[in-house]
Amino acid sequence: MEENHQNLISKIEQNMPRMSKGQRAIAAYLLAHYEEAAYITAARIGVEAGVSESTVVRFAMELGFEGYPHFQKALQEEMKGRLTSVQRMRAADRLRKKDDVLGAVLLSDMDKIKQTFERIDRQIFDRAVDTILGAQKIYILGVRSAAPLASFLGFYFNLIFDHVRLVHTTSVSEMFEQILSVQEGDVVIGISFPRYSKRTIKAMNYARNSGATVIAITDKDKSPIADNADLALLAPSDMASFVDSLVAPLSVINALIAAIGYKKRDLVSERLEKLERVWDEYEVYDKGDVTHV
Repeated sequence: MEENHQNLISKIEQNMPRMSKGQRAIAAYLLAHYEEAAYITAARIGVEAGVSESTVVRFAMELGFEGYPHFQKALQEEMKGRLTSVQRMRAADRLRKKDDVLGAVLLSDMDKIKQTFERIDRQIFDRAVDTILGAQKIYILGVRSAAPLASFLGFYFNLIFDHVRLVHTTSVSEMFEQILSVQEGDVVIGISFPRYSKRTIKAMNYARNSGATVIAITDKDKSPIADNADLALLAPSDMASFVDSLVAPLSVINALIAAIGYKKRDLVSERLEKLERVWDEYEVYDKGDVTHV
């Protein structure tokens, strides 16, 4: 993410004294209503600020963007890290047709998977697979909303590997206690999306400084999660409401498990056959043969 994108609100504030009257009106509106402005058209901003649509477009270009769509995308990216859950809910309420929330969310999730399919770097994905396969120990970090993703990955990795540690404690000190012995030859997988977890960032930084190879699963290559990783698998997690969408990241994790499982298919098949016998013996799963009285 470019520096002007990273601190867009600050840049608008800094440039206000040098702006024309119309541009200052736009800036004032954006600063007061950024949670809504990030998702409305240039024409609508013009109406709200009392200027023409072309003035809004020129405003974006004066800030260094090719046009309004690029400016809007940058503002949306910044908002993901700034908005509280309540603000996200209010922003989403303005965007979504309330008569078909289901359709809006499903279409949004479909679009995120499509974006991931088109943009993810296959070479980095393959390198991540090979790196994990060669690891002495595997640590998986994921807290708060990323904890279910970490648990899903940990569940299946434990079927494949003997040396997996799932770290998703709510305590900072306990997190470091669990990764204290991380060293060269180990792989640490950190999972986090906006708003990024400081615990995960710090733990990844510690692991990298300890010589481990760090793999990030996050939304963009200039996120603080990716900055503390050797390899980054990227998938968008843009909100549909106050809830972060984790469909695309889960799909990437699913692909990671499948690719590793394929490369270790003989071992995986052997373990699954053994597990099936254990599951049958201890009646872990309902197989539809229960007699009802």
